[in-house]
Amino acid sequence: MKVREVIKHLVVKGWYHVATKGSHRQFKHPHLPGKVTVSGKLSDDVPIGTLHSILLQSSIERWSRERDATLLNQNLGEKRKGQRANK
Repeated sequence: MKVREVIKHLVVKGWYHVATKGSHRQFKHPHLPGKVTVSGKLSDDVPIGTLHSILLQSSIERWSRERDATLLNQNLGEKRKGQRANK
């Protein structure tokens, strides 16, 4: 799984970006304690141990790709409504 995908999943689950230092991005949740750090370039693969740690820190048991993809597409669609289409 790529760093970009991990971040998209966190955002769908309600986490929001609060800080960046180098390639380390920190996310907070409005109702859960603590922060989750995701490191690496957006195109990097996340090692399985790091992915497991992110899941534990974020209190996400596992990701459902189909359900999260649907939520992500809905969120992206809402954001794009007011934007001009690229030609």
